[in-house]
Amino acid sequence: MIYSVLADIVVLAHAAFVLFVVCGGLLVLRWRRAAWLHLPAAAWGALVEAAGWICPLTPLENRLRLLAGRETYATDFIDHYLMPVLYPAALTREWQMGLGLAVLVVNGAVYAWVWRRSRRAPAGP
Repeated sequence: MIYSVLADIVVLAHAAFVLFVVCGGLLVLRWRRAAWLHLPAAAWGALVEAAGWICPLTPLENRLRLLAGRETYATDFIDHYLMPVLYPAALTREWQMGLGLAVLVVNGAVYAWVWRRSRRAPAGP
């Protein structure tokens, strides 16, 4: 049972990381120092998507599920959990590359806005 709970915790941590990669730039609007965590996370997320890699959390989750006697999966986290919910069944590699680019564009726009704002105002928290 402990392995099953640990696997579920990995899923929650993985989902939180994906959410942070996609939306973490918005935290920078409030806390500029969040950029020091978000920029490397966003770069990693974009690289994993662009290269077609599997995040190390996915094999960890599968190993814990195997130890718990539960079913594992052969795809990555996004394919297994998010794609069925958010994206069409016939997602192509081009779409996947587009999604990775969208993450970069959205976060780039947020950071550009924060950078322009910071040049006009004194530094805050």
